[in-house]
Amino acid sequence: MNIRLTPLFAVSSLFILSCSSGVEAPFTKTTVPVIGKVTVDGQEPGGSIQIKCFNKGETDQENPTVSGGFTKKDGTFELSTYTTGDGLPVGDYTLTFVWKKLDLMTRSYGGPDKLKKRYDDPKKSKIEVSVKESEAPIDMGVIELKTK
Repeated sequence: MNIRLTPLFAVSSLFILSCSSGVEAPFTKTTVPVIGKVTVDGQEPGGSIQIKCFNKGETDQENPTVSGGFTKKDGTFELSTYTTGDGLPVGDYTLTFVWKKLDLMTRSYGGPDKLKKRYDDPKKSKIEVSVKESEAPIDMGVIELKTK
């Protein structure tokens, strides 16, 4: 009985593959790696600070992107758009920073902002990065945040 099912299985597998071969991968833009380090009151944060990137130009209505990342405990970060650390598409960005409690067990990020909402509004943030086509990563250096 297995001998008769094998050809049927092979034919049905080819049919499924041929039907799905016409599906295109999602549109992705070229990205440039962006790295840096965040300090808070001159110290490493010791926790994860959320970074969001807001494109200062017009939003791509057809293929919008969302970019950002989290710092490591030592404050270092690499920004991401499609995959971890891939960077940002070409453009000018305003960065926001929010420092809450990251609960790895529940995968939640909540509680009060330890930065007291000083850096959470893209309209007020003065931290910016300009991304131009390049193969070399953009190093933003040390971004000094304050709680007071």
